[in-house]
Amino acid sequence: MTVRGWTGLVAMLLLALSAQAQQQDFSKVVVTSQQVADGIYMLTGSGGNIGALVGDDGIVIIDDQYAPLSPKIHEALAKLSPKPVKFVINTHHHFDHTGGNEIFGHEGAVIVAQDNVRRRMSEKQVIEMFKAETPPAPKEALPVVTFTEDVGLHFDGEDLHVFHVPNAHTDGDALIMFTKANVLHTGDILFNGFYPFIDVGGGGSINGMIAAADRVLGMVNENTKIIPGHGPLATPKDLRAFRDMLITLRDRVAKLIKDGKSADEAVAAQPTKDLDETWGKGFLKPEQVVRMVYLDLSRPVK
Repeated sequence: MTVRGWTGLVAMLLLALSAQAQQQDFSKVVVTSQQVADGIYMLTGSGGNIGALVGDDGIVIIDDQYAPLSPKIHEALAKLSPKPVKFVINTHHHFDHTGGNEIFGHEGAVIVAQDNVRRRMSEKQVIEMFKAETPPAPKEALPVVTFTEDVGLHFDGEDLHVFHVPNAHTDGDALIMFTKANVLHTGDILFNGFYPFIDVGGGGSINGMIAAADRVLGMVNENTKIIPGHGPLATPKDLRAFRDMLITLRDRVAKLIKDGKSADEAVAAQPTKDLDETWGKGFLKPEQVVRMVYLDLSRPVK
């Protein structure tokens, strides 16, 4: 399958997500918080799950969903603390995780992300097949502290280890470990309970997703609480099940490619049939997932 074919699929998926965001009535979204550990919360609304460290020194948040939800996110945080947001850590560049950057950045929060996140947010993104163009993010939305491999943040008595996992969901993924509280925010390395979107056009790959999950499983213990990019609060058992599903999905699609099957033939073979009841209830349908993985695995090896 050609790179152009892959670009078309990614374009369709991203445009579908963008259209969904534009059509959504954000006035009906309720932003709620769930305590994960002492001073650490998971906020849910629409878009990626937000992590929040709340204490006397202020607030650190991980991701900030869509821009129109920023007032509701502020309200939810105000119920936890009157202190301002001092730092925003982005797990990657997608707009459902960075949409609030401009507002929080304008208010003085320091935005932190992996190098590739700033690069992608700084550039005009063009999808030729659909004549779709996304302008660069405004200055206030851009990360001002970036890192290549990892960075530490010591805030309100907690030690945060922010580290990069390469070429997984995107090419700029960062995970955040609250080392004292034993809490991990995975960003979109984990879609808890459903098939993930892997942004191969943005540098991601299913093999990178599996490698990232394996790395995390080697770091955590059975008491670690995991804030996923999407879905409910998770455990290492949930991450292990997700990793195992990805391996099964990859191996089945890889075999179809090895057997000379086309993308349409791979879809017709229904390699996810026994997985769909558990994993097929998210925003990506099984056919889209098979095509996504097929196109990923059939790309020329660089």
